[in-house]
Amino acid sequence: MNTIIKIKPLDFIWETSDPFLFCAYHEDQYPIGNEQLGPDTSLAGRNIGQDFTPKDGWRMYHGTTVPGFPAHPHRGFETVTIVQKGLVDHSDSLGAAGRFGNGDVQWMTAGKGVQHSEMFPLLNEQEENPFLLFQIWINLPRDKKMVEPHFKMLWNEEIPKTTIVDQQGNQIEITLIAGKLGNKDAVDPAPDSWASNPENEINIWTIKMDPNAEFTFLNASEGINRSVYFFKGNEIESEGYTIPVNHQIISHGHKDLTIKNGNTESHFLLLQGKPINEPVVKQGPFVMNSQSEIREAIQEYQITEFGGWPWPSYDHVHKKSKGRFALYPDGKEIIKSAQ
Repeated sequence: MNTIIKIKPLDFIWETSDPFLFCAYHEDQYPIGNEQLGPDTSLAGRNIGQDFTPKDGWRMYHGTTVPGFPAHPHRGFETVTIVQKGLVDHSDSLGAAGRFGNGDVQWMTAGKGVQHSEMFPLLNEQEENPFLLFQIWINLPRDKKMVEPHFKMLWNEEIPKTTIVDQQGNQIEITLIAGKLGNKDAVDPAPDSWASNPENEINIWTIKMDPNAEFTFLNASEGINRSVYFFKGNEIESEGYTIPVNHQIISHGHKDLTIKNGNTESHFLLLQGKPINEPVVKQGPFVMNSQSEIREAIQEYQITEFGGWPWPSYDHVHKKSKGRFALYPDGKEIIKSAQ
């Protein structure tokens, strides 16, 4: 039996397997910024508020002045936001906030309900503001759907990274967002996450491979789901297939998967883990186990707004002078050096 189950092209929203719900991939070549931290250029010709067409190589998404996603609710799952390039300004209904990016990761457990905004401030007024973000939605099991909301920062300086050299001397650089590789463990995930139990074998890695490098994803346990997303490069080879960039490889997690890179540097995202194997009912920003629970989530949000919105605007951004930081609901603030 082959290791590879299916190879499929990637779209804006990447399909995933249980326990993951989907992965959104945002890459934008933003222009220089203005005083409002938005793009210093005309927004004419854009569908402002719903700008998902990459005109001139970038999008405003739901933003009207600054690109991004103004306040919106979530319940019943987690978001893992990996920002490889650029910055994200986070604000939420718990009073928490942050600015993170350029290798940082935010792990947020929505649990019983939270509102948050995710704006993409363009701080550089002298050069372009390149942006690359993955947001992975991970399901929560039934007994964790209604836990208290929680967010955790995984700062770039603290995220484990390892370099492997293949038999030909080519390098493979792996960043461990979740899980483990050999004797190296990722930073602990959010406490109520499906990933917090090692038996669930959750691995979230980003991988960079030198030209002509070869790497093997070693086998996990029987029943583990594995997807490898090839999002930058030219082409790779695996099990006799020649696979062009912008493709997803779905494989049996309990079997080794070997990838041989082509003649250009390539980049990948790995999502791997044990399925939750519970009913999934999704409606917009809510993910529950039944339609009645979805109705309850909508009704509660209409009444309580999950705590309301304590910030001056739904598209709140922090001062330009602010560096990377995290402000937690209990008032604790962590300030990191700017990048």
